[in-house]
Amino acid sequence: MLKLIITPAMNTSSPDNIVSQMNVIVKANEKDVQLLAEIGKRTFIESHGNSASAEDINSYVDLTYTNDVFKKELSDPKNIYHIIYHDDKAAGYSKIILNNPGLHVSIQNITKLERLYVLREFYGSGCGAELFTFNVELSRQNGQSGMWLFAWKENERAVKFYKKNGFNIIGSYDYKISETHSNPNHQMLLEY
Repeated sequence: MLKLIITPAMNTSSPDNIVSQMNVIVKANEKDVQLLAEIGKRTFIESHGNSASAEDINSYVDLTYTNDVFKKELSDPKNIYHIIYHDDKAAGYSKIILNNPGLHVSIQNITKLERLYVLREFYGSGCGAELFTFNVELSRQNGQSGMWLFAWKENERAVKFYKKNGFNIIGSYDYKISETHSNPNHQMLLEY
């Protein structure tokens, strides 16, 4: 059973909505598919747009960030999405999968942080840190022993953020963008 976390600085009006001073974190559902697709496309292009040819990036984004893909993902209870709003504007979203050990990870009760996406216009607002902290607490409350992820090696901002928050590099992985291009990623681990 999924548990929701409420920290002392937050209030809640429902079990799926967390409110802080300027941010609201809401569990995503099927009505959010278009919003998730739009944020996904924008943030991927903002952070990875120069990692491959424009043709490869556009093809990847067009296949990966669609309403149908998100509808299918949200229908699977193992995929846990949350959207963060800053001053009533959607600023980003996260996706975690509980109990998902991966390559180079021997811990069984571990969460995969598959996405932590924040739109560039909200950099510096604290949205990324708050959404990350929310997911770590959600993971802990659900009996997990840690969290792992992949981060593109050239996304220095993300790698620095994860290291600052206790992650260590434990391996590497080539993330396939197209038939002819893969992005080299760090695999990173945070143990609780």
